[in-house]
Amino acid sequence: MKSGKSIRVMVVDDALYIRELISLILRNEGYEVIKAANGKEALNALNGTNIDMLITDLNMPEVNGIELVESLRNMPDFKSTPVLMVTSENQESIRKRARQAGVNEWMLKPFIPKQLVDTVKKYVTSIKPEVQLLEQQLQLVS
Repeated sequence: MKSGKSIRVMVVDDALYIRELISLILRNEGYEVIKAANGKEALNALNGTNIDMLITDLNMPEVNGIELVESLRNMPDFKSTPVLMVTSENQESIRKRARQAGVNEWMLKPFIPKQLVDTVKKYVTSIKPEVQLLEQQLQLVS
């Protein structure tokens, strides 16, 4: 990512508390967050908006997570955008379908906040200077 550019993550979940929890965790790490309640709302929000990563639930009304990812992959600007699916589903057939649609990572609910942050950092790096400095200091101590 370019220096000085906010890293923007879209969080899509029909459960308000999950959407807000993930958003809070990411904002505390220095990420800019865009929220949507379902896949349809997310696709509308993506019109003219750039994101660096998508975090989505699977089971949502109107447009589910897999349908959202399939649509995202058909949009030239988002063909390679990393996608994390956070869901309570763990059936291998669903996971396979999600991978085929273009999901990069799968995380089960309930999740541990550090696990979420580490997964996001695997694909995009926070540029909030105080967060980076703190991480560097913690690595020196451990």
